[in-house]
Amino acid sequence: MKGASMHDYQSRVVWTGNTGEGTAHYKAYARTWDIAVPGKPVVHCSNDPLLGGDPGKMNPEDLLLSALSACHMLWYLHYASEAGIVVTRYEDAPIGVGEVGKGGAGRFVSAQLRPVIWLAASADMAVAEAIHHRIHAVCFIARSVNFPVTYSAEYRVET
Repeated sequence: MKGASMHDYQSRVVWTGNTGEGTAHYKAYARTWDIAVPGKPVVHCSNDPLLGGDPGKMNPEDLLLSALSACHMLWYLHYASEAGIVVTRYEDAPIGVGEVGKGGAGRFVSAQLRPVIWLAASADMAVAEAIHHRIHAVCFIARSVNFPVTYSAEYRVET
């Protein structure tokens, strides 16, 4: 691709679920691991609770949905600052919809981002809303997934 800039991303995933027998049989091991990215805190992870994982730890589905939401948020903040829209707070509670096929293989079929965005009283609401429509074209994560990503934003004006 002419003019493309390539970037490397690194991570280290270490299985921590050997309970003494390795994978001697299906129930012999835990579905836990650590994500270690150089220079960053370790993230302790587990399988989806629907598959027997620890509900207190992040799972791959949590991580993907969170990455999608965070990417959208960062682009929103960038475009808002360029447009003179002052954002004072941003929260999202995204929902990912998954399906599991007959053979047990799963996949995401959609995701909906549901940001609540606090804006300065001077914000142009039409511009604030229009920003969302630009993000999918540039968000690294949204451009990498093969399922539809929609959003339903709510705005609150600072008084």
